[in-house]
Amino acid sequence: MIDEMVAIENRVYPFPWTAGNFRDSFAAGDSVWGCCQGDRLIGYFVLMRVIDEAHLLNISVDREWQGAGHGMALLRHAVRLASERGATSLLLEVRPSNERALAIYRCFGFQQIGVRRDYYQATIGREDALVMRLNLAQPANVAAGGTR
Repeated sequence: MIDEMVAIENRVYPFPWTAGNFRDSFAAGDSVWGCCQGDRLIGYFVLMRVIDEAHLLNISVDREWQGAGHGMALLRHAVRLASERGATSLLLEVRPSNERALAIYRCFGFQQIGVRRDYYQATIGREDALVMRLNLAQPANVAAGGTR
């Protein structure tokens, strides 16, 4: 499964996670969930829980399957999983240039709570990360899951 995730990463991102990043997440006990079409992995997410917060470390859908609702379904599942496991909020970082992801996160009710300066490697220099939070203590955020 790690090889399939790395292959998707390499198709989707200019600076992808490595097999080592995924192995570290598995070893740490992070929740790793996949979305399959038949026997083919087409998307996944990695969710880390720390005390009463969850952190969406990675969510990706293979390029040819984007725009068909798979990312929304993965995010909906991540929100429910975080809530079911006792998290009161779900955090993530996203590149400001990733407009498609930002639109999805905002649709789910994520709010920007900060900026991490020079967080991501970029083709030239570095790019900031927007820190976003979804309040899971509001049942409507968990139940709605992107239906707003």
